[in-house]
Amino acid sequence: MPCCSDDACSSRTAMGRYRAVLWIVLAINAAMFLIEIIAGLAAGSAALQADALDFFADAANYGISLFVLGLGLHWRARAALLKGASMGLFGLWVIANIVWHMLTGTVPSWSTMGVVGIAALGANLVCLALLYAWRKGDANMRSVWICSRNDVLANIAVLAAAIGVFGTGTGWPDIIVAAVMAVLALQGAVTIIRQARDEVRSVAAGTGVTIPVKGR
Repeated sequence: MPCCSDDACSSRTAMGRYRAVLWIVLAINAAMFLIEIIAGLAAGSAALQADALDFFADAANYGISLFVLGLGLHWRARAALLKGASMGLFGLWVIANIVWHMLTGTVPSWSTMGVVGIAALGANLVCLALLYAWRKGDANMRSVWICSRNDVLANIAVLAAAIGVFGTGTGWPDIIVAAVMAVLALQGAVTIIRQARDEVRSVAAGTGVTIPVKGR
């Protein structure tokens, strides 16, 4: 006699796969944070530094997701609220960094931006492919997907900034891309917080229903 129903066994298997995927993407993001923060500081690139901090935030978010994976919807939704807030803080930090680079007139190394940007894009495409199957789950799963999706867009933008810096000889393309990354972080934060807040309310109301975010 099986120890669980077909649905229960299937759910446990799926969660086991998801947990393994989270460990893999956590390791990738932690490694890329170290690479990008060193390269970003050396190159004087606001976009690379912003992307590095994003890798760090994602690694922390994946860790939180692993911690709450086996818990109820209430705790998963609250974890998503925390992750949404962290994304918002990341966006505000990037804006402050942009202002500093504008005031100092920094011209970053376009070659370093290009090489590291390509490596970061490859890493995030791997993460995105691994997480694709869980892109429409609860707020916690959705937040992981949104983070990875935004990362790919940000990496493409960093490469565009490297080309722009090379072509213009100024730091403005780097600053513009960093600003776009800040907007993506703030937009993602609003999306995650909205769904997580609705899920917390549904649990409080006794329905426990996962509420998708419309228009996303």
